[in-house]
Amino acid sequence: MVGKSGKEAMSLRDHLNELRKRLFIVVIVVMIATAFAFMFRDWVMSFLLAPAQGFGGALESKPIFTEPAEMIGITMKVSLMAGFILALPVVLYQIIMFVSPGLTSRERTYVFAFLPGTLLAFCMGVVFGYYVMFPPALNFLFSFGTETATPLIRIGPYINLITSLLFWMGLIFELPIVMFLLARLGIIDDRRLARYRRHFIVVAFIAAAIITPTVDPINQSLVAIPIVVLYEAGIWLAKIAVRLRRSPKAEVKSV
Repeated sequence: MVGKSGKEAMSLRDHLNELRKRLFIVVIVVMIATAFAFMFRDWVMSFLLAPAQGFGGALESKPIFTEPAEMIGITMKVSLMAGFILALPVVLYQIIMFVSPGLTSRERTYVFAFLPGTLLAFCMGVVFGYYVMFPPALNFLFSFGTETATPLIRIGPYINLITSLLFWMGLIFELPIVMFLLARLGIIDDRRLARYRRHFIVVAFIAAAIITPTVDPINQSLVAIPIVVLYEAGIWLAKIAVRLRRSPKAEVKSV
């Protein structure tokens, strides 16, 4: 039996052995990267605390922890997440290599070509969240109600909030890359995406309301508007992908 790639299809046992080998490599690399990140834990924690320093006086001093194991737990969590991010290129490569027998040569070429762009888009989302979204959002959260109560920020909930928002913003910035890749593979096209533009605007504001920790429309708009812009960019990239797919050169190569 022959797969899409032209190679002999693997049996179930071969797939399981391949999966085990790939998972073993991923676990080892993530463990090494986590240990490396733990060595620089103070810098990583300072980096995550920096957007909130001085807002409303809430973090003019160090945040607090109220449980004996809270600090070591949050430090290990941050080290693991940082290690996973450092190991992300290897993780994605192992995933692609595992699914590659089920892909055609053209599909494998597209996936490998878009791997650097995927990582770059994720980093751009993290940068946007860190420098654009966090300052006004945290300023609102830390200053709201301070005339009634004094904010004492716990390290655990704060780090959980920051890391969650960074992850979602990085994921959102993958949208144009994913749209281009799907259009290049012929799964979607720019006309269909354009027809759902109005629906996506509503979805963008709903997603912003879920992702953003504040309830004010200004901070929610800071998230929703970039999502809409990314969708529009994805439509233009999908249009380019459709033209490339229908070009005479592409037809010759596919013959």
